[in-house]
Amino acid sequence: MTLIEELKFRGFLNQCTNEETLNEIINSNKIKFYIGFDCTAKSLHVGSLIQIMIMRLFQKYGHTPIVLIGKGTTRIGDPSGKDETRKILSDDEIDSNAKNLKHVFDKFLASNNDESDWITRDNSEWLDKLNYVNFLRDYGKHFTINKMLSFDSVKIRLDREQSLNFVEFNYMIFQAYDFFELNNRDNCILQIGGSDQWGNIVNGVELIRRASSKETFGLTTPLLTNANGDKMGKTADGAIWLNEDMLSAYDYWQFWRNVDDRDVIRFLKLFTDLSKKEIESIEKTNANNVNETKIILANEATAMLHGLEKAKKSHEMAKNIFTNENLNVDLPTIKLRSEELNNEVLLSDLILRINFASSKSASRKLIRGNAVKIDKELIKDELFSVNGLLSNSSNGLIISVGKKKYFRVLAAD
Repeated sequence: MTLIEELKFRGFLNQCTNEETLNEIINSNKIKFYIGFDCTAKSLHVGSLIQIMIMRLFQKYGHTPIVLIGKGTTRIGDPSGKDETRKILSDDEIDSNAKNLKHVFDKFLASNNDESDWITRDNSEWLDKLNYVNFLRDYGKHFTINKMLSFDSVKIRLDREQSLNFVEFNYMIFQAYDFFELNNRDNCILQIGGSDQWGNIVNGVELIRRASSKETFGLTTPLLTNANGDKMGKTADGAIWLNEDMLSAYDYWQFWRNVDDRDVIRFLKLFTDLSKKEIESIEKTNANNVNETKIILANEATAMLHGLEKAKKSHEMAKNIFTNENLNVDLPTIKLRSEELNNEVLLSDLILRINFASSKSASRKLIRGNAVKIDKELIKDELFSVNGLLSNSSNGLIISVGKKKYFRVLAAD
C-alpha cells in the first residue's frame, strides 16, 4: 500500500487539500509535517492518540514529524470544539505541562537520537516575540472577517449565543502563522489535525500561498468517537490519560479490553501496528469470539505505551482477578502514611484518588449504587471510613469498584 492507501484503510483520512498532488509528493519525496499540541493538561489522553498514531505511520514511510508544543497558543486557548472559554493557565503550569507531554512522544515515535527521526518545536519561540502592530500589518491583511466568521470554531459559539472573546478569535491567525513559521524554518509542507481544525489548517495553507507563493497541504483525521457516538478520551470515571502516574498500565489495559464489540476491529486499525493481513486474519479467526480480539487490542495498545512486560502483567492480573486468584499481585496501590491515618480516611476519597471516579460526588454515587466492595464485602455507606479495617489488617485492603477495577490500600511502614 501507499501511505495514502494505508491512511484510508486504517480510517485516518477525513479531509485533505489537493490529495492527488500530496500523494505524488509523499510517494516520491521524504517530507516534514507537523501536528500541534497545546499544553492544557498534565498529560495527553486517548483522544490525542489518533494524532500520535498518524505521526507514527508517517514515520514508517520515512517522513519526519514535527511535534509542535503550543506553549504560546496555550496562553490564548483554542475555541475549536469548545462551548466556553478555556481556563487560562499560568506560565509555570504551561511549562510543567509541556515537559510532561514530551515523555509521551518519546514512547510512541521512533528515534535513534537523530533529529531526522522527529523534531520538537515550541511556538512560544516566535509568538512571544511578535510585534502585534507589525504582525497585523504583514499577515492580518491576508484574513477576512467574513471568512473567519464562517469557520465552525467561531460560528457554533456565535449561533449558540455563547461568548467568544477577542483573544480566542485570534487563535486561528496564530495557528496559521505557526504553519508559516515551520514552513520557513523546517520546510514543513503539511499540517495534520483533527476534523475540528480544518478551518484553521486551511487558513495556514492560504497564508503561506499568499505570503510566500508556496504550495502546502492540510489533512484532517475524523473526530474520534466510539460506537455510541461518545467522544473518545473520557469515560464516566474520568479521562484515559497516557501518563502512568495519572492512570496505571492495568487500567489502561482494561480500557481497551472493555471497548464496545462494534469498535474493536476499527480500533485495531487505528491504535496498533498490526498489518492489514494480520487484522483481517484476527477478524476471521475470532469471528465468534470478540473477547479474544479485545485482549489482542488491549495487549498491543498497552505494550506500545507502557512496554511489553507491563502489558503481560496487566493481562495476567485481569485473568487472576477474573478467577479471584492472586489479588495482591501488582494491583494499583495507595499507601497511607501514619499522619494521614491520624485523621478519618473516607473510602470515597480513596476511589477518587486512584482515579476510579471523576469527582467526589461520582465516587459516592458508586458506593450508593452497590458497586464498591472491600475484601469482597459490599459497602453501602458513602461516608465509610477505612481506618478501622486497615488497622486490623496486616495485608492491607483490596477494594473493588464495579466488576473489573481493583486497587489495594496499605498502611505505609
